Amino acid sequence: MTDLRFRGAVAPLRRPDLTLPRSVDALVARLRPEAPLHCLRPAAMEGAARAFLAAFPGETLYAVKCNPEPAVLRALWRGGVRRFDCASEGEVRLVRNMFAEAAIHFMHPVKSRSAIREAWQRHGVRDFVLDSAEELAKILAETGGGDQLGLVVRLALPKGGAMYDLSGKFGATPADAVALLRAARPHAATLGVSFHVGSQCLDPSAYARAIALAAQVIREAGVTVDLLDVGGGFPVAYPDVVPPPLSAFMAAIRAAVAAEGLSGLELWAEPGRALVAGGTSVVLQVQHRRRDTLFVNDGVYGALSDAGVPGFRFPVRLLRQSDAPLVAFSFFGPTCDSADHMKGPFLLPADAAEGDWIEVGQLGAYGAALRTAFNGFDRAGIAEVADPPLLETPGYELGKAA
Repeated sequence: MTDLRFRGAVAPLRRPDLTLPRSVDALVARLRPEAPLHCLRPAAMEGAARAFLAAFPGETLYAVKCNPEPAVLRALWRGGVRRFDCASEGEVRLVRNMFAEAAIHFMHPVKSRSAIREAWQRHGVRDFVLDSAEELAKILAETGGGDQLGLVVRLALPKGGAMYDLSGKFGATPADAVALLRAARPHAATLGVSFHVGSQCLDPSAYARAIALAAQVIREAGVTVDLLDVGGGFPVAYPDVVPPPLSAFMAAIRAAVAAEGLSGLELWAEPGRALVAGGTSVVLQVQHRRRDTLFVNDGVYGALSDAGVPGFRFPVRLLRQSDAPLVAFSFFGPTCDSADHMKGPFLLPADAAEGDWIEVGQLGAYGAALRTAFNGFDRAGIAEVADPPLLETPGYELGKAA
């Protein structure tokens, strides 16, 4: 008999020890970690959730793919998040096991049949996204077309200016979206249109343009549509990026919805980065210095994927006192791949050396989620701290939890 086994690619983060010191500096002084240490800031994430929920004129669905760490999900739950955007049966299972009362929405436009069945039959998921006639048929077949079925048609957008453009993989053309809305309406207790302007979008008017296109599709379809999902993409601050305040994005969304005559629709949003980016930093240790390059114990195959080819810069600080001037460093990660390179620049004291610890901020978004086991570098610790984020993002600092 074949022994079929499944395993995850990455060793789980070690569970947080709540008896440890609650500041990063004290934590590192006590532990002297030689593996990457993820420092979670539950209060920051709880506060960001409260701020977003208070600002957005509709329902907020946290995009679980951004950071599925249970401690993160619990912080968001305390901040008021009750709906979750899931993209796999694994994410659906995780959320349902943690929160029996959560509303789970399956927002991946292409799903396996088994994932649809499990979500529908075992976990009470009723809302599914699609962008093709084939996916609609699949959903109807695997759910039996139940009378509580929610169907959301994802609309493709033209290529935009977001740091991560998401226009190439998912989304129906306007003409196809019209046809899908007409085909889905007889089967849907709730029918919606969704889009995604791209991750880390710095232009509030991008949402207005997308809403105008969605309104055009809805009018042409000529059927009753119940909800509009404006997706994610809400940005956060990085060392070279100061985004418009959260209020600017909300004002653009409100104005566009009113101008297009969509005020009667329920609104959804799917923030990920905006809720959790500031909620985690990672402490690295320098293993070697070569001129202006530091070899550190985490990299693009770990928590620093966005610092590789995407070129994100992150706030950094040396975890010891130094009077040396700040200079620009690049990083190499611990693997033997030359592509494990983070150009930066990362501004640190000129005397940074082997054995030093460096804290890298704004890694709550995708830092933990994109870790791999490549080259065997899959160990990392996790602890909860009370420090504020290394960078604040306009519009979220007022939402800090007490």
